[in-house]
Amino acid sequence: MPTAKNTICLWYDKEAEAAARFYATVFPDSKVTAVHRAPGDYPSGKEGDVLTVEFTVAGIPCIGLNGGPAFTHDEAFSFQIATDDQEETDRYWNAIVGNGGRESACGWCKDRWGINWQITPRVLTDAMAAGGAEAKRAFAAMMDMKKIDVAAIEAARRG
Repeated sequence: MPTAKNTICLWYDKEAEAAARFYATVFPDSKVTAVHRAPGDYPSGKEGDVLTVEFTVAGIPCIGLNGGPAFTHDEAFSFQIATDDQEETDRYWNAIVGNGGRESACGWCKDRWGINWQITPRVLTDAMAAGGAEAKRAFAAMMDMKKIDVAAIEAARRG
C-alpha cells in the first residue's frame, strides 16, 4: 500500500497501539495497518518497544508515535466525525466517553489518550450552513449541550 502524501501524526506517551486498535473498533473505515518496533533504545523507550503505529480513522491516514510524556494533546486539534442521526451520535460519544474519556461542551469529548473529538450531527452543520435565524437558533441550542441532541437541534431549526 503506497504511503499517503499527507498523514496526521499523533503523539502518545506509550499507548499508540491501544488507541489505534480502539479507534478501529469504533469508527467505520478505520483499521490498524502496521506496527513498527524501535530498532534501538530512544529517550522514552527501549529497543523492541512499539515506536509507531500506522492506522486510519474514518478513512484518514494517521501515524501514532510513542514519543513519551514530553507533549500532550489539547483542543487545538480534534477529529470531527459527522453523524447522520442520534443513534450514531450516541454510539460514538458513548464509546469515547465510556472508555475512560470525558465529556466537554458543544459536541466535543476527549478520549482517554487526550485526543479531542467533535461528534457532530449533520443536522447541526446543515443548520449552521443555512445561516440567518435558523443558524442562530441552532447555535443557541447547541451552546447548552455536551453531547448534541439531534431532536433539540431540529426543533431549534424549525423555531
